[in-house]
Amino acid sequence: MKTISLGLIGFGTVGTGVVRILQESADMLSRRLGAKIVLKRIADLDIESPRAASVDRNLLTTDAGIILSDPEIDIVIELVGGYEPARTFILQAVKNNKHVVTANKALLATHGDEIFRAAESAKVDIGFEASVGGTIPIIKTLKESLVANRILSILGIMNGTSNFILTKMTDEGKAFDVVLREAQALGFAEADPTFDIEGTDTAHKLAITLSLAYGKRVNLSDLYREGITRISEQDIEFARELGYRIKLLAIAIQRGQAVEARIHPTMIPSNHLLANVNGNFNAFHIVGDAADSVFLYGQGAGMMPTASAVIGDVVDISRQILKGISCRVPHRTLGEDFLEDIRLVPFDEMTTNYYFRFTAADRAGVLSKISGILGEKNISIASVIQKGKKQGGAVPVVMTTYKAREKDVREALEHIDRLDVVHGETIVIRIEDENL
Repeated sequence: MKTISLGLIGFGTVGTGVVRILQESADMLSRRLGAKIVLKRIADLDIESPRAASVDRNLLTTDAGIILSDPEIDIVIELVGGYEPARTFILQAVKNNKHVVTANKALLATHGDEIFRAAESAKVDIGFEASVGGTIPIIKTLKESLVANRILSILGIMNGTSNFILTKMTDEGKAFDVVLREAQALGFAEADPTFDIEGTDTAHKLAITLSLAYGKRVNLSDLYREGITRISEQDIEFARELGYRIKLLAIAIQRGQAVEARIHPTMIPSNHLLANVNGNFNAFHIVGDAADSVFLYGQGAGMMPTASAVIGDVVDISRQILKGISCRVPHRTLGEDFLEDIRLVPFDEMTTNYYFRFTAADRAGVLSKISGILGEKNISIASVIQKGKKQGGAVPVVMTTYKAREKDVREALEHIDRLDVVHGETIVIRIEDENL
C-alpha cells in the first residue's frame, strides 16, 4: 500500500485533534483513500506539555525547518496561527514543492494573494477548508458544488463566540459582560476576546468567502465591521417584540457589477433559519441564481470539528497525489491570473432597513421633531414603540424604517443626537427583512 507522509507544524488544540483523528481513524482513512497516511514529524515550540493525544517522542521537534526540508514529507499541515512565522513556513513549504493544509484565516485574508499565487506557480495545493466555518464545508461548496451559480447573496454567522453571547443574552436575559465572562470560563472566548466580539474574526472569514464566491481579490481593510459590544438587554427585548432576533452577520449581496459586503449586528425575523442558529454554532445562507437557497450549519470551531476539516483537505490532496495530479480545482474558484480586485459598494451607499433607539425627553412634540428630521433625509418610518420607565425624565423611543441609505441615516442621526430633547447617542441596528 502506498504511503502519504505528513508533517504537522503546531501541536496545540487543533493539532492535537488532527493527531487523534489520524490515530483513531487510521484504518478507515486507509480504506477510503487506498493508501496509508503517516504522520512523520510534529513541530512545536512546546514539546513537553501533555496533550490529549499520545505520540512517540521521536516524532517531536522544536525545529519546523526539519519538516519543511524533508523530501519525504508530501503535505505540511500549518496550525501555528497568526501571521509570522506561519507565512514563512507556508511559503517555504510551497517553495519545496510540498502541498499545504492550513486553518489560518487571518493569514489567508491578509496574505492570501501572495500565498495562492506562489502555490499556483509551484503547482501545489493549499487546503484551507478549516479556515472558515470549522467543520462546515463552505469552501468546497463555493468552489465546486455551486460553481454553476452566480452567487446573489451570502448571509453568515461566522463567529461562534459572538453567537454564544447573543444567544445567552436573548434566551436568558443576561447582560453582555456577564455572558462574556461565562464564555471565557467555558473556553468559547479568549482571555482577550477583541477579535471575536468586534467582528475582526468574522471579517477574516468574509474576505476569504468573498474571494471564492466572486472570484475576486479582497482588501480586508475595505470591509465594514461592527461588533456586538453595544447590544443591550433592552435592544434584545425590543427586537423580540418586533419579531426579530439579533445576530452578528457577515453579509454579501450582489449589486450589479459590485458587491455589498458588511459585518454588523443584525435583526432578522425570528422564523428565519439563521435566527435559530444558537450557541457556538455557525451557519451560512447562500442564494445562487440556479440553486436558489442553500443552508449550511454546523460547529464553527473546536478541536475535533476543525481537525475534521483539516483531515478532509489532507485526504483530498492525497487522492490527487496518488493520481499524479495537483491543483485540480483553482484555489479561489478562478486561476490567479484571472482574478481581479473586487468592486465593493461604498458603505455610505448601502441600503437596508434600520432600528433606532432614542433616549428622548417625555414631552409633547419630540416624536414629530425626530420624524421630521428623518423625513428630510427620505427615511420613512415603518413602526414606532414608545414605552418603558423614565430615566432622568427620558424614555426609550424605538423606530424601524423602510429601506434607507446609510449616508442619509448617518446625517439624520447626527442632527437628531444634537437635539436638546434627545439624551445620548442613538443606538442603531440594521435589519434584514424581505417583508419590510
